[in-house]
Amino acid sequence: MTGPDALPIKPRVESSIERWDGTTDVAVVGFGGAGACAAIEAADQGARVTLLELGSQGGGSTRLSSAEVYLGGNGGTPPQRACGFVDETADMQRYLELCAGEDAPLEKIRAYCEGSTAHFDWLSGLGVPFKNSFLDERAVMALSDDCLLYTGSEKAWPFRDEAKPCPRGHNLQVEGDNGGPLLMDTLAARIDERDIDVLLETRVLALVTDDGGDRVVGLLCRRNMREFTLRVERGVVLCAGGFVMNDAMLEAYAPHLRARGTVKTGSPGDTGTGIRMAQGVGAALDNMDEGFMSLAYYPPVELTEGIFVNADGRRFVNEDAYHGRVGSIAMEQPDGRIFLVFSVFDAFKPSPYLNAPIAGTGETVEELEKELGLPAGSLQRTLADYNGAAERGEDPEFHKDREYVRPLTAPYAALDCTPGHGAYIPYFTLGGLATTTGGAVLRADGSEIAGLYAAGRTTSSVPRRGDGYASGLSVGDATFFGRRAGHSAARE
Repeated sequence: MTGPDALPIKPRVESSIERWDGTTDVAVVGFGGAGACAAIEAADQGARVTLLELGSQGGGSTRLSSAEVYLGGNGGTPPQRACGFVDETADMQRYLELCAGEDAPLEKIRAYCEGSTAHFDWLSGLGVPFKNSFLDERAVMALSDDCLLYTGSEKAWPFRDEAKPCPRGHNLQVEGDNGGPLLMDTLAARIDERDIDVLLETRVLALVTDDGGDRVVGLLCRRNMREFTLRVERGVVLCAGGFVMNDAMLEAYAPHLRARGTVKTGSPGDTGTGIRMAQGVGAALDNMDEGFMSLAYYPPVELTEGIFVNADGRRFVNEDAYHGRVGSIAMEQPDGRIFLVFSVFDAFKPSPYLNAPIAGTGETVEELEKELGLPAGSLQRTLADYNGAAERGEDPEFHKDREYVRPLTAPYAALDCTPGHGAYIPYFTLGGLATTTGGAVLRADGSEIAGLYAAGRTTSSVPRRGDGYASGLSVGDATFFGRRAGHSAARE
């Protein structure tokens, strides 16, 4: 049975509103990356804008992120070109289509790729700083102020065989994991320069429709313990985040995330309220069972030379893939037990992001196999096959890049990446409202709900699957389609 916190939120109808306490052209619900860009774009189109935020400051999940922005195509962004990379739109588009799988949102991917470099210019024009530099190392994030980084599986099989690899993760010019605060502070400064009414510590309770239920015309809100109504003349833009903080919705739509993940990634406001309010006026949902899960086992880069095995002692992935792809595939393994087997190297230090304990060590493969409790002979066969091919610099089973293919030798060790055994396995949702490329919210029959738009993790968009995710896709998608939704609402 679905819990009440997972059910649609019934709208109010206009005839039940005794008095409108305020009026605006465009109301943006949520002051994260998507909401900020929606508000800026709507204001620049000449609309009166009200930006409503549950928290005491803007930021949302974007402020908590590293804020890489996944951009490219069109020959390359200025940092890509300056660093010698030529990124064709067709390669970026093909890569993202492969990442999204058979249900890829082709129109959104095409729009995102074709408009990607213009979006870079727009962000730069707002004062978001990027450096013309490339961090040529395998890293989860750039802790220097360098810009470009491979943040997905672009160089890994099978993607590298279908689309020319190119680094598309654009980190802001700031040292340390501080990109999210810098991005949101920059966007907030641009909002302050515009005639945008920002209401913090304001909870949106429900949408208001006309009496026929055909059009969204306002909001019912609460601030300082007082309910108030806001009449919206042109459009409401829902940028209220995903639903990772709502256990009832996780149980209803994506129970595997909660069962296998260990740490929810998002802001306290990621409770699915925007999704549920839109459901109340007939909005269709899409991709609700999908989410991001991570095993961030690198750096150190030497661990990429190891092999992941499951409870049967068998490999299941190429270890040079992005940590989110490895994490998603790992969470699908039978029995749930997951180990990263490697040769102990000098000055070994585990990944600062993984926190996985040592599950076993051994001077022989048989000894390690027994310590891990794997079926007799299973790890021995797996390692014999792997080492035999690695001697030739090959990995015929999973096609790991030659750079990371080396025979594993004694002494051996294994990290326990099994869910619930100590490893850090963050997760967030990727499902949400079905929308057009312009941000209009759709009904199940494909028709648009008049006066209602959405962007960011409130929607299902370009970042579609955990096994095809790349860092920067959420911030890139949220800011790009946030702009589009704001533009559409202002011009309605």
